[in-house]
Amino acid sequence: MKAIVKISNLSKTYNTGDQALKNIDLEIYEGEILALLGPNGAGKTTLISTICGIVSASSGSVTVAGHDIVSGYRITRDLIGLVPQELTLGAFDTVWNTVSFSRGLFGKKPNPAYIEQLLKDLSLYDKKNNALMTLSGGMKRRVLIAKALSHEPRILFLDEPTAGVDVELRRDMWRLVRGLQESGVTIILTTHYIEEAEEIADRVGIISNGELVLVGDKKTLMHELGKKQLILDLKHPIVDIPESLAKYALEISDDGNQLTYTYDTHSTRTGITALLQSLNEAGLSMKDLKTRQTSLEEIFVNLVRSQA
Repeated sequence: MKAIVKISNLSKTYNTGDQALKNIDLEIYEGEILALLGPNGAGKTTLISTICGIVSASSGSVTVAGHDIVSGYRITRDLIGLVPQELTLGAFDTVWNTVSFSRGLFGKKPNPAYIEQLLKDLSLYDKKNNALMTLSGGMKRRVLIAKALSHEPRILFLDEPTAGVDVELRRDMWRLVRGLQESGVTIILTTHYIEEAEEIADRVGIISNGELVLVGDKKTLMHELGKKQLILDLKHPIVDIPESLAKYALEISDDGNQLTYTYDTHSTRTGITALLQSLNEAGLSMKDLKTRQTSLEEIFVNLVRSQA
């Protein structure tokens, strides 16, 4: 895949001495959705603010579509749209005028048909003449997205786009993001919501203490770092695991009614058949069994904990 954003050895240290970014290397591919996960203060916002030219890097380089963000800032900023975390909007202007003005700031010719379709896609068209101060928080966030898309950028950064919005509106946002991707827009979002990354991202990057801990395809990440578990519900509770089952490293529930077996999905032999036979030989009867895959949230928590 072709990289539209290339980040090389990027670091940022503020005047206070706090190092917000530490030697970040990352390529963002054209047309993908990349989710950046990390706790508060991890460096997510600093990273995207640096790419967008809002924050100056201490060292390293960033190119957008082959153009350096410092020497070619006019070109790169035209290619980028940013939806900030804060609801930074005026109070008295209308939705239509605000979005149209944002388009003009980038030197784009007026295009009422494009603005109209954009507002319709964001379910804002019926509020086009409303003053911004009359809108709900969720609608204001939609206006921020419309402003970011007003100049038809190729890359869209969404900094915590669904923070503080309800579940229904969050899912509307997900549908919008997928639609933008289908139109060819590359999307990078920061989020605290694990389900958001799991739902819409193609790749996931995990940032902790200013370092890019890991970045990879979402499905591959879950496949390689996630665990598969077989959960066995017993007909009768047990106090201890029989010695004959020790080699399977089973975990027993507090009430003794359940055994959990963790296995490697990559292995040609999972050991499940042998386990079931051994359980039978040990005189343990099952009433049910099920499998579960480690979630992206568990992977995230474990990785961040290991960096702490």
